[in-house]
Amino acid sequence: MKYMLLIYGAEDCWTEEERKDCMLKSMAICDELETEGKWISSSPLRSVTTATSVRVRDGKRQITDGPFAETTEQLGGYYIIDVGDRDEAVEIASRLPPAKKGTVEIRPLFPLPSSLSLPETGESNRVPSDRETPRNYILLMYAEDGAWPPEEHALALAESVEVCHQLHANGQFLSASPLQPPATATCVRVRNGSRAVVDGPFPETKEQLGGYFLIRVANLDEAIEIATRIPGSRRGTAEIRPIETLPDAT
Repeated sequence: MKYMLLIYGAEDCWTEEERKDCMLKSMAICDELETEGKWISSSPLRSVTTATSVRVRDGKRQITDGPFAETTEQLGGYYIIDVGDRDEAVEIASRLPPAKKGTVEIRPLFPLPSSLSLPETGESNRVPSDRETPRNYILLMYAEDGAWPPEEHALALAESVEVCHQLHANGQFLSASPLQPPATATCVRVRNGSRAVVDGPFPETKEQLGGYFLIRVANLDEAIEIATRIPGSRRGTAEIRPIETLPDAT
C-alpha cells in the first residue's frame, strides 16, 4: 500500500548544522528504502516564508504570500512509500530524524478509479520553454472535509487527472495523488527514545491536506497558473512551496 509521510515541525528548532545532518540521515534512509523497493519519492520543502497560497472563487483568483496553515509546526517535507501496511509505515516514520523534533503524519494515497490513470511518475524528459532555469514546486491541496460530495469528487478527480496529462505533455509533470480522508491519518512523534502514535491528522484546522501535485516549471507565476487550473483550488486552497535542494552527501 502506498502512503505519504508528511513532515511537520517548528522551523526554528533546528540549527543549520542540525538541519543538514537531518537531511543527510534522511537521504540514507531513502537509499535503504529504495533498495528494499519501498521508496517512491521524497524531498524537503523550502521555508514557509517562500509559500504562496492560491484560491479560486467564482472564477476569480486570490493569491496571498505565505503558507495556508497558520500553525506553529509547518509542513517541512514529504516521503511517498510503498509498504505492506500501516505498521510498517509507522516503523519507517519513527526512524526519520524529524520525528524527534516534530511530527510525521501518515496518510494513505487515494486509489484512482480504474477508468482514470495518471502519467508515469518521474523526472520529466522535457524542459519548460521559458528561458529561466526550471524549478520544482509542490502544490499542496487543502479543503474542508466533505467539501466535495462523492459525485462531484469523481468529476473533480477526472478533471485533475486531465490537468496532469496536460502538464505531462508540456514536460511539467513529476507526480500527483489525492490522499485518503483525514480520518485515516496517523501521527508519529519520537521523544527521548519513546514513540507516540496517535490516530487522526496533525493540523487542527478546518481545511485539511487532501492531495498534492509535484511539478517542474520555469517560475512561480507558472506554478500559480497551474494551481488555478486544479479543481481543488475552487473549494479549498492550493499552497505552493518550492522544493529544497538537498545537500551534497560527500
